[in-house]
Parts: sequence; structure tokens; C-alpha cells
Amino acid sequence: MAENILDKAETQVAASMHRLSRASSAMADAIDNSVGVIKHAVKRSGDVAEELMDDAAQRVKRHPVETMAATFGLGLVAGVFIGWMISRK
Repeated sequence: MAENILDKAETQVAASMHRLSRASSAMADAIDNSVGVIKHAVKRSGDVAEELMDDAAQRVKRHPVETMAATFGLGLVAGVFIGWMISRK
């Protein structure tokens, strides 16, 4: 009787260890896949940022006066807004 219970317990422990091993392997695979996806996304984001910078540089070269006027206008609006926020306190 005691041997029968020990055999069942041993079988149960072996099955649990096998399931745990499969689960940890699946988690490791999922983490590896996630790391790959994140690396790809970061590389793509860097490429997109570089393209935006190049486009901005080309736009400034093509329309320097409009760019300077827009920059001045945005700076003026930001300055007025910041001054208004400070004077409210």
C-alpha cells in the first residue's frame, strides 16, 4: 500500500516537473521573441527619426524665410503663454 502511494507520488512529481520544464521553455521563447520585436521597433524608430530630420533640413533649405517666420511666431506664442502662466501665480 505504501509503495503504491509512493509510486503515484513519484509519477505525479515527474509529470509536474515535465510541465514546469515546458512552461519555463515557453516563457524563455516568448521573452526571446519579445526582445527581437523590441530591437526591431527601436531600429525602425531610429530610421524614422532620421528621415524626419532629413525632411526638415530639406524643407528649411527650400523655404528659409517661411521657416524663420514660423519659428519666430511659435517662439513668440510660447513666450507669451509662459509669461501669462507665470503672472497668474
